[in-house]
Amino acid sequence: MADRFVAAHPWHDLEIGTLVSCSLDSQAVLAIFSRDRASCFVAKPQALLESVFQVVEIAKGSKVKYELDKQSGLIKVDRVLYSSVVYPHNYGFVPRTLCEDNDPLDVLVIMQEPVLPGAFLRAKAIGLMPMIDQGEKDDKIIAVCADDPEYKHCTDIKQLPPHRLAEIRRFFEDYKKNENKQVEVEDFLPAEKAIEAVRNSMDLYAAYVVETLRQ
Repeated sequence: MADRFVAAHPWHDLEIGTLVSCSLDSQAVLAIFSRDRASCFVAKPQALLESVFQVVEIAKGSKVKYELDKQSGLIKVDRVLYSSVVYPHNYGFVPRTLCEDNDPLDVLVIMQEPVLPGAFLRAKAIGLMPMIDQGEKDDKIIAVCADDPEYKHCTDIKQLPPHRLAEIRRFFEDYKKNENKQVEVEDFLPAEKAIEAVRNSMDLYAAYVVETLRQ
């Protein structure tokens, strides 16, 4: 974990929101880590339908894969997709989270309009898409924008039209095929599994902070 750079830019000090609470030890550690910063870690116990902040890296309809540069904190162009597909929805990450691939937790947020890369919004997790990317776990949170009147009342992935889910699945199955990279998408899971994934990624980020403070 010593080589991780997830806290190298200010976006990871955004409040994660009020989706779920993490362990008391994690909250205490992160409060110490953030006490001199403008934004302090907040993860209040709330109903499962509350929102988290998401930083948008890629806008809905884009064929360009942008990603956050962990060293500079700027949005960089990673590549143009090799296939004739575009991102079906806005895509980004949840600040103050960390996953097994050393990156923050990925989120695909469903809403009416594209959002500029670098903006952040309130996203409500409604499901989890388990995914294996070239043999490595790379799960995605499926969310809706909490401030979009068309989608804000959605609470579980089962409420989405079947075609919408098929569209999401097909995009991730196909978008790396012309790079000769294999991606496997498993069955979508309900909101409870998404919330569990957020909790786990928060705790892993807290463990990273503990290790950083000890160095």
